[in-house]
Amino acid sequence: MKKSLTIVSLILSLVIPPGMSRAETPADKQGATAVADSKVTDRKEAIRKRFEEDRKTYSIDELREIEKLYQVANKQWNTPEAKESLKKLIEKFPKANRTGCAVQYMGQMSAGEEKEKYLKLAIKDFGDCYYGSGVQVGAYARLYLGYYYKEKNKEKEAKALFAELRKDYPDAVNHKGKRLADNLPK
Repeated sequence: MKKSLTIVSLILSLVIPPGMSRAETPADKQGATAVADSKVTDRKEAIRKRFEEDRKTYSIDELREIEKLYQVANKQWNTPEAKESLKKLIEKFPKANRTGCAVQYMGQMSAGEEKEKYLKLAIKDFGDCYYGSGVQVGAYARLYLGYYYKEKNKEKEAKALFAELRKDYPDAVNHKGKRLADNLPK
């Protein structure tokens, strides 16, 4: 009996991967899904709170105008009309959630010092703003600014932003719901 137990133990030790102490159960998979669902729920709650702040700050007509100005950029990406509309939104409604998205968009559409200026502004003043897709403006601006710095051979600045994303925004996502931290350079 003791010999057969030893043989079974030996076989199991060869078959079971190192670090695995037991078989994964459906409950384990449900736990992982629950954690992911919880993060999505947290993001949705943050978006809801931010939109609620806008409803308290702006009238219905102002909210309509904010959305109208913002949608020009979505429909006419990177055109002079889009940029003008976003600039008007930034100037006229400096505290709106969509203004944070507009500043981020301006950073994406701009080049050189203007790009850096808008992305830094998005980080500094609009870090708590969200796109409806769940993208957090502050995290997304760090991503874009980090890659801009990398392109300009400012490795130290780029690495600092990427490290900040990993540390402070580990669950931040892009517009497709993919974690930003999963695709950062080393």
